[in-house]
Amino acid sequence: MLVLPFGISLAQDPPAEKAEKRQTWRNAPRHSSGVAADPVANADIAIVQVMAAHTYGWRGYFAVHPWIIYKRAGETSYTRYDVVGWGGGNVVRKNYALPDGLWFGSEPQILADHRGEGVDDLIDQIEAAIKDYPYPDQYRSYPGPNSNTFVAHIGRSVPDLDLDMPANAIGKDFRAITDPVGLSSSGQGIQANLLGLLGFSIGLEEGIELNLLGLNLGIDFNRPALRLPSVGRLGMDNVAPVGDVETVKAAEAEEAADADGAGTPAY
Repeated sequence: MLVLPFGISLAQDPPAEKAEKRQTWRNAPRHSSGVAADPVANADIAIVQVMAAHTYGWRGYFAVHPWIIYKRAGETSYTRYDVVGWGGGNVVRKNYALPDGLWFGSEPQILADHRGEGVDDLIDQIEAAIKDYPYPDQYRSYPGPNSNTFVAHIGRSVPDLDLDMPANAIGKDFRAITDPVGLSSSGQGIQANLLGLLGFSIGLEEGIELNLLGLNLGIDFNRPALRLPSVGRLGMDNVAPVGDVETVKAAEAEEAADADGAGTPAY
């Protein structure tokens, strides 16, 4: 059960193809992926998005690197926060990279997407959670605290974010030895874990998930899927797609036009 997902992860990005790219952390592409909602076209609404991409190099077969971006209503650019281990000092970085930039060649996937009414209040809670992160000067890629520990902390602190972190977000379950029981990373479930190495989580977003040596295995009932190490999940996406404002307005206008024309005979 633990080895098969690793084989799937290898098949999705074969080592031979990875070698042909000849990328190093210096030349790996980090341009915009186009995943984030256009902040200019959506200037009049507040937006929060959580993203994750496979980590650089061989670690990408096992884990992801997450971050959070947001903008308030009226703003035309995003603020990004993530934890980056290299460089020393405070590991919580603001605007370290482009809001939806490739993470050293890996395209990000959206884990949470909130837009419009009430999101400005959500941003206030997110900023408070960032300030309260308990490990700003600590980083350990395994088992944590790391970038997944940081985003999971935000999820616990802001339950309305409805954050469902994938099973291959190694470090999301890290808990201090003095605090082994508490909320799960969604803030909507319970969790018991020893240093992110042994435990379980049960919640509306997570479903049921077991953790063994940092590798997670479980089942998601909310949006049906298997939660697997290396792969993350197999089944439905954990976030329903959300269109930008212009797309939504166009769809609403088309529906209205169809409704107006319903029952009208053609001449």
